[in-house]
Amino acid sequence: MMEESKDAEAKPQANKFLSFVWELVKIAVIAFVIVAPIRYFLFQPFIVSGESMMPNLQNGNYLIIDEISYRFSEPQRGDVIVFNAGFIEGYSGQRFIKRIIGVPGETVNVSNGQVQITKDGKTTVLDEKYLPGDMKTYQDKEITLSANQYFVMGDNRQYSYDSRYWGVVPKNQVVGKASLRLLPINEIKIIK
Repeated sequence: MMEESKDAEAKPQANKFLSFVWELVKIAVIAFVIVAPIRYFLFQPFIVSGESMMPNLQNGNYLIIDEISYRFSEPQRGDVIVFNAGFIEGYSGQRFIKRIIGVPGETVNVSNGQVQITKDGKTTVLDEKYLPGDMKTYQDKEITLSANQYFVMGDNRQYSYDSRYWGVVPKNQVVGKASLRLLPINEIKIIK
């Protein structure tokens, strides 16, 4: 009698456990079906590594990258982008984060601590309000951008390895636009 009652008690407990496991599996599958497309086609996380975007972005900042906007519009000057750096010798499999300075059809001229943009015969000095007032841009470079090419630089101009050294970013290497800083929590903000 005692063994029968133990068996009778064990069966409902086993059924409850299997039911619980089945529910967990269903939740995990549903979460994957919802999250995976968002993660791989719309938004993805990116952790800043290095100091090339200081003072605006610091080493260790956790960002959300918008991968969908550039399917409907073109990247613009001032956008902070993440791109695959595999086209740069020695950087296969890595991603960089930089700010777009020049867009297709423009000539970018970095000289005398300034960035000049020439388009359709008109030259203007770039007003870079996102940089600290005393920061200058050195390492002279002049380049004319073809279709689907972007000239990018880090905000920390003295310590940024960017288009001044290795050239332009092809549009097909752009992953997306940095849209939101989530960490550190006290610095959560939309990136403009």
